[in-house]
Amino acid sequence: MTPGESARREVIDWFERVVLGLQLCPFAERPWHEGGIRFAVSEATQEQAVLTDLEVELQRLDRSPEIETTLLILASSLSDFEAYNDFLDEVDALIVDGGWEGVYQIASFHPHYRFADSTGEGDAADWTNRSPWPLLHLLREDSLERAIRTHPDPASIPRRNVRLLRGLDAGQLRALFGPRYPG
Repeated sequence: MTPGESARREVIDWFERVVLGLQLCPFAERPWHEGGIRFAVSEATQEQAVLTDLEVELQRLDRSPEIETTLLILASSLSDFEAYNDFLDEVDALIVDGGWEGVYQIASFHPHYRFADSTGEGDAADWTNRSPWPLLHLLREDSLERAIRTHPDPASIPRRNVRLLRGLDAGQLRALFGPRYPG
């Protein structure tokens, strides 16, 4: 198995165990069961090449309405969270420059994700956006808007997820996230 295939398998396992298993995203189950989630791997080592891979995936979404969402796995770059976080400005610029503003948005996930108000490395709230590899989650805005309209209280989702993860002990988090959990 190549390193990219291994990263892809880890992300799919995490997605099944954490995202679906804990119902962190109540909108993920339908496209998962319908085969509408694409797990793509970028093995690019330079940021410009990652942007090229991202653009290819955005163009694929343009051509492929059966793909609801894409998780672009960055298997060879941006392992440093600060660099990744800074890179998101370039991602946003690509969305605007490519004419995709209002069509797609990017959600960010990273193995070392930290919210600005994080209480520190052990804050389980940060784990709501932690993944085994750096990811760029490409979302169709119209699909997201439809899903939000059908949810009784979309604003409660992040609070529920933080409460859920903060309610787990270190052993439970380690079992879900694996050895990457520092707690």
